[in-house]
Amino acid sequence: MIDILRSLAGSAPVVADGAWGTELVRRGATGSCPERWNVETPALVAEVAAAYVAAGARIILTNSFGGSPFKLAPHGLDGRTEELNERAARISVEAARGEAAVLGSVGPTGKFLEPYGDLTEEAVEAAFRRQIKGLLAGGAGGVVVETMSDVREAACALRAARAEGARLVVASMTFERRKAGMVTMMGVAPAQAAAELAPLGPDLIGANCGAGAEDIAAVMEAMAAATALPLWAKPNAGKPVLVGGAAVHPETPEEFAAKMRAVIDAGARVVGGCCGTTPEHIRRLCAAQAAR
Repeated sequence: MIDILRSLAGSAPVVADGAWGTELVRRGATGSCPERWNVETPALVAEVAAAYVAAGARIILTNSFGGSPFKLAPHGLDGRTEELNERAARISVEAARGEAAVLGSVGPTGKFLEPYGDLTEEAVEAAFRRQIKGLLAGGAGGVVVETMSDVREAACALRAARAEGARLVVASMTFERRKAGMVTMMGVAPAQAAAELAPLGPDLIGANCGAGAEDIAAVMEAMAAATALPLWAKPNAGKPVLVGGAAVHPETPEEFAAKMRAVIDAGARVVGGCCGTTPEHIRRLCAAQAAR
């Protein structure tokens, strides 16, 4: 497996994968629970993973973003949490064929912690431990805690990852531009997120989703000023626009690759894509880095 931390010591950033959900749907996956596809249509999931490796990504994730018991419960699958996450990791590991590191994707629970909701930190941490246990059993080399808006929820996932023995952990928040600047849905600014999460021991910290490359570059600058940890950045392919009633991320692979230069110049050491990005976006990003 690729040694991510050793790769970060090089002069060029490490390229990660792009969006998963849209790629699976484009290949014919149907239904409202993507994690079910790991056992029902594993070949489609493997196609996405392999496509990103072929595009040049040296880090790929797993089809497990909504794999916590809380997310699986509405589908009657919370009892299969470990199984579905383990299968997600095995699919990506097999598709990577040793050419890319595999990190397990851990997204938010979709619930609110006390006092905004009724969940305790202990319950959320326990749920994340079940998910992460499955991912590590399936061969994931680490965990990406991603698309988080609440620092406390991200902290629960970080503690769970360390408790389960994850060798590498990434903490990635999601920010959007408001009048006050770039903040999460819970009002957390990039510097605050970095300052509060860094003491919990992540190996990398950063941002994904929520914004395009221009805004994520600003997030990287703020985080770089607040922490010495390597930075992780996976922006969307631009701000979505409505086309025929559907939200579409408009940036072409060429436009995305060009705009990612600002993200890298702002300090990102791992770069990839989120909503709207495809294997071709990642291929162009790799080519742009090779040409620098």
